[in-house]
Amino acid sequence: MKPRVLVGCCGWAVKGGKQAYYKSFKTVEIQETFYKLPKLDTVRKWKESAPEDFVFNMKAWQAVTHPPSSPTWRRAGIRVPEDAKEKYGDLKPTKENLEAWSKTVEVAKVIGAVVVVVQTPSSFGYTEKNFENADRFFSEVPREGFEIGWEPRGSWRENPDAVRELCKKHGLIHVTDVFRWRPVHRHKIFYTRLHGIGGGEVNYSYKYTDEDLAKLRQMVVEESEGRDACYVLFNNVSMADDALRFKKLLEAFI
Repeated sequence: MKPRVLVGCCGWAVKGGKQAYYKSFKTVEIQETFYKLPKLDTVRKWKESAPEDFVFNMKAWQAVTHPPSSPTWRRAGIRVPEDAKEKYGDLKPTKENLEAWSKTVEVAKVIGAVVVVVQTPSSFGYTEKNFENADRFFSEVPREGFEIGWEPRGSWRENPDAVRELCKKHGLIHVTDVFRWRPVHRHKIFYTRLHGIGGGEVNYSYKYTDEDLAKLRQMVVEESEGRDACYVLFNNVSMADDALRFKKLLEAFI
């Protein structure tokens, strides 16, 4: 039995809003949840307006991954007291981070998320302390009905054994951009986020060529072997067009 391969975007990238998006894709990775957690009533409306077979994934709230000094916090809409700033982000197993995760879980349960993506910044690279924090954090956080995907950036790439150990121990999906890094741990779900080719870890302005998409198709076919499901999420400026092109290419192949 072939695994289900779903293609979509990181965000509601189709002109015309969510209803237009639903007509084009069967999955999305919600980005709003990273910057500022939406109200549960809002999330409930998203769920109710979507087709029954639509699959929601979402990014975890930045409070657990990014310190308040990160520029992304400007959109958070909350003010963190000075004496609490060191207690947020970087997967620290603090009371504040665990409470932030609990709020993320509330949203995930309402939307029915299949995967919650924990994307750690390059500043949270591999160190013994960061490994210890990640180990303790993933040991303590609940996952109520969803899988946790971890996209580690920075020097973790040069330390694949550490990534493999954490993913294996805690049952994490190793989320990568497959053009840059193949997952080092085999989970029942394959999940890739495509940030553009070239540059450093991201190149959002890049538009994928037909040759790129043909290569991507081959990688997805290889990675899908023995898995239950595959998610291919585009995260570049031209994500809607690129995702539609890849979806058609994949459908023609399958």
